[in-house]
Amino acid sequence: MQISLDTKPFASLETDALVTYVFENGDLTQGRPAELDKLTGGMLSRLSKSGELTGKSLETTLLHAPAGFKAARLLLIGAGKREQFNPATLRKVAGAALRYLKARAAHKVVFLVREGDSTDAVAQAVTESAIVSDFETDKYKTDKKNDKFIETFTIAGFSEAEKAGGEKGIARGRIIGDAQNFTRDLVNEPSNKLTPKILAEKAEAMAKEAGLAVEILDEKKIAALKMGALLSVAQGSVEPPRMIVITYTPANPKPGAPIIGLVGKAVTFDTGGISIKPADGMEKMKYDMAGGATMLGIMRAVAGLKPNVKVICVVPSTENMPGGKAQKPGDIQTAMSGKTIEVLNTDAEGRLILADGVHYAKQLGATHLVDAATLTGAIVVALANINVGVFGSDQAWTDKLLASAKAAGEKMWQMPMDDEYREFIKGSFADIQNIGSGKGGGSITGAWFIREFAGDTPWIHLDIAGTAWNDDAKPWLAKGPTGVALRTLLHLIQSF
Repeated sequence: MQISLDTKPFASLETDALVTYVFENGDLTQGRPAELDKLTGGMLSRLSKSGELTGKSLETTLLHAPAGFKAARLLLIGAGKREQFNPATLRKVAGAALRYLKARAAHKVVFLVREGDSTDAVAQAVTESAIVSDFETDKYKTDKKNDKFIETFTIAGFSEAEKAGGEKGIARGRIIGDAQNFTRDLVNEPSNKLTPKILAEKAEAMAKEAGLAVEILDEKKIAALKMGALLSVAQGSVEPPRMIVITYTPANPKPGAPIIGLVGKAVTFDTGGISIKPADGMEKMKYDMAGGATMLGIMRAVAGLKPNVKVICVVPSTENMPGGKAQKPGDIQTAMSGKTIEVLNTDAEGRLILADGVHYAKQLGATHLVDAATLTGAIVVALANINVGVFGSDQAWTDKLLASAKAAGEKMWQMPMDDEYREFIKGSFADIQNIGSGKGGGSITGAWFIREFAGDTPWIHLDIAGTAWNDDAKPWLAKGPTGVALRTLLHLIQSF
């Protein structure tokens, strides 16, 4: 899909569809709505008076062969209340418009921004949304609807003086949107097409193409480094584990800036091991590597955005299978840090591989840590599929991430990390146990387990179990992987 910016008068643009957004109870007597209303001979006013055009969120009104336009169709999409409008709303509006028109075989689309919205940040948001909303999860279908595609997506409403800023926003938006889709494509792969070894190969190819330093640790190197927690999960599978390490070093590092360590869980398929999961819904467990995929997508974007801070990405990857050599409940493992772990439930495997990933990131020099993982069903109980669960050991570091989440338009909610919860994972026969003592708080005890390996290093854990996958399509997003947290973490990295 070609994305560009056109400063010509919007009514003169020849296109399959011109789309813009209207606000709830919006005034059609001034500004851009008044222009549109005048060009259509008062059609918008009549639709508004009849109640067909209300501006309610994502409501669509499609006009064919609109008078006064060279566009074949005019799509008006509701943006909700004006005072609540923000970049996150704009992304949904632009994405919903693209998917609506794509389904109706429009190939050339012009998106008209409102007066005052012609900034580089708006161009970036619209571009991100266009790319992300255009993504489909039908890669392996043979009966694709080949006539349903967007060939060109043009952003209009900018003046010549604003063009340079708009084009800068488009360039940044493309980097971020492509990175999010790279993440989603990885998450969407079935486990027979994406083993730990194949994931490492894809990550290595991406890193080399992007100009990033990369090292892939195979099972021998993992064993030599005594990553016993990662190896304990991997031992039940015939597929060997991998530890992926990708590093971005800025040309001009900012003095005093942190070295950010990104750690992502990448269990390419999770059966639960000996503590096997129910069959119903187990096919979805191909997404259990979403945290690792997100971190790889972030590194792809970092290479293009070139922030002034060093970023180290560590992705431990394995399968969790119930083979004859699989670890069993009651086994005691020794992590890379030397801490011993009593494995009470083999389905609490993500925290085990993150234990070694977090410790290794510290060894590589990370001064501030963020891990992301589809870690617990408990976070879904607590926050459903709306908010990412945020857990932190350092409030200043956590506040900075939450501010980035707000700026990026991703919903995240801080969860408690009181010291009393630490007692829930105190081991009876080893230093710690990998699940809580049955008193609830499953997402918190999972986070506390990982925190044990972060030590005094400022650390944040993002539990994305409820938000990394859409069970149903949204008007602005296809069913399947979401790429959640990528925009937030990119904003955080660029905030230094």
